[in-house]
Amino acid sequence: MINLPSNDDLRVFIVVARLTSFVAAAEELRVSSGYVSKRIRLLEQQLGVKLLHRTTRSVHVTEDGERVFHWAQRVLDDVEQLLQETAITRAIPAGSLRISSSFGFGRNVVAPLLSRMAEQYPRLQLRLEVFDRLVDVASEGFDLDVRVGDEIAPHLIARPLARNHRVLCASPAYLERRGEPRSLAELSGHDCLVIKERDHPFGVWRLRAGAEEQVVKVRGPLSTNHGEVAVQWAVDGRGVILRSSWDVGPLIERGELQVVLPQWRQEANIWAVYPSRLTTSAKVRVCVEFLQRAFREHPLAHWLPS
Repeated sequence: MINLPSNDDLRVFIVVARLTSFVAAAEELRVSSGYVSKRIRLLEQQLGVKLLHRTTRSVHVTEDGERVFHWAQRVLDDVEQLLQETAITRAIPAGSLRISSSFGFGRNVVAPLLSRMAEQYPRLQLRLEVFDRLVDVASEGFDLDVRVGDEIAPHLIARPLARNHRVLCASPAYLERRGEPRSLAELSGHDCLVIKERDHPFGVWRLRAGAEEQVVKVRGPLSTNHGEVAVQWAVDGRGVILRSSWDVGPLIERGELQVVLPQWRQEANIWAVYPSRLTTSAKVRVCVEFLQRAFREHPLAHWLPS
């Protein structure tokens, strides 16, 4: 009789391969490093292949390990979906859900919504990680990415959460000092606050007015990889910013920022993005549906386009 590897051993291997560290994997799984090492050794014996190259300082996945990694993900996803589909309590999702988002949006919007979700679905274990770069959910082990921006790879599934666009704005003090730009071409003579954040190409603003689209190269004395920092600089009168309406809407309403060139905007809708292998996942479906409802009721909906 064939001795099949256990799901627990496959799960341990996936975490080690993703983190490339036995210690980090042990911390995430809340077990000892010795336990992780033992499970990997047993899995290699069962499969008859070497999964990892190990040195005193690093861990690298072998070619065989890469194949096993992708198969293990599919096996565990299929097992979990089977359990969810056949469970009597199917309406009550359970299990872990790894979610990613960007710095500011993740902290200010996604995190409070997940707090509410955790209260409603206590059998879910939610883990939120925020980044200043675009996450590849398919290869980095995430179940869901809550994303602002319309550049989405075709191999991923995207569900709309809310409409949104980015607008150009600056503080009244800056506009009084430097004058208000009357065309996109005039932005080259202004201090622009450049953000390197997720899907933003650095110093390049792609804007649309109706059917017309233009790309402008901008620059300024201040740049950052954090949108909240750039917004504060804009409020301080340091330059023109291109920022989402959900973020600057309250500041515009209070008069701390003022929209310039209002006919020009950049589409940046809000999406729930996940790998195609999770299309039938009950917990992902429940999370997406919860977020769709929550965004309709969220205070930021006041500043989003209908």
